[in-house]
Amino acid sequence: MNNKGETIPNATISIEQKKLGYPFGCAVENNILGNQAYQNWFTQRFTVTTFGNEMKWYSTERIRGQEDYSTADAMLSFFKSHGIAVRGTMFYGMILRQLLGWDVVNENLHFSFFESKFGPKASYNTYTMAHAVDPRTPMFMNEYNTLEQPKDLTSSPARYLGKLRELQSIRVAGKIPLAIGLESHFSTPNIPYMRSALDTLGATGLPIWLTEIDVDAPPNVRANYFEQVLREGHAHPKVNGMVMWTGYSPSGCYRMCLTDGNFKNLPTGDVVDKLLREWGGLRSQTTGVTDANGLFEAPLFHGDYDLRISHPLTNSKASYNFTLTSDDDSSQKQPSLYVFRV
Repeated sequence: MNNKGETIPNATISIEQKKLGYPFGCAVENNILGNQAYQNWFTQRFTVTTFGNEMKWYSTERIRGQEDYSTADAMLSFFKSHGIAVRGTMFYGMILRQLLGWDVVNENLHFSFFESKFGPKASYNTYTMAHAVDPRTPMFMNEYNTLEQPKDLTSSPARYLGKLRELQSIRVAGKIPLAIGLESHFSTPNIPYMRSALDTLGATGLPIWLTEIDVDAPPNVRANYFEQVLREGHAHPKVNGMVMWTGYSPSGCYRMCLTDGNFKNLPTGDVVDKLLREWGGLRSQTTGVTDANGLFEAPLFHGDYDLRISHPLTNSKASYNFTLTSDDDSSQKQPSLYVFRV
């Protein structure tokens, strides 16, 4: 509106999304420190990460009794400076910082190392101790093959829920904020089974994240399978965030990479960029002009935005920034229509 309180028709509106609202990211290794090309490629795209190895016990205590968190701390500092959240790993590794979430006892349906050393209540006691130290951060039960392999009965949705109920029975001061972590290491994805498993686990009402997404398949179908998995995860109303296990490494990624050594996209990286643009990422822009009433409508995802307004006849310009959020996590999946009055 002008200084007389009148609306301004035919004003040019430009809206640029600076940061994606939906938590979507990729694992990283410590080689991102000091590598400007890697840093630029990563920070332009993602809002969350997980460290591939730097929080694991064998990285933080290479020599028994000599703890060293300097690399993990440097990585945390870097991502904090860029507004990128970090998911942490506990057993695997004991490093306590305020983070987005903790994988507390990893892959506990398939493996029972700590139970073999400390008794049948080992995981139960670990969640109790973790909650005492960090009572507000979600504690994830992270597991593989719950979505990926219908024939792996060790980690079926039913077995997962059984272990989850055991953890929910823990009696502590306050309630442990449990969350569901599903690694999502696919070969040939069975999308109907994936959807059914997510429905079953989603009925708990707990937050669900896909935590280590990748696809091990022939090159001619890998990108297509990868896109199917990402679309299904993003579309499901109970999936609150996704992290891919595709961090760049000069010696090769775990099962698949998104980029080559010069940070040019591989076909899987092209899939990610295409979806980011659909979901409002990669600094997507919306432009147009106000109508006769000074109104402009735009479909926008949640996130951080820059707004620029100009009018050629009055030679006036104005710039603003704003953030769109909601308490309803599922509403981040689709754009909502917003009306701007100028």
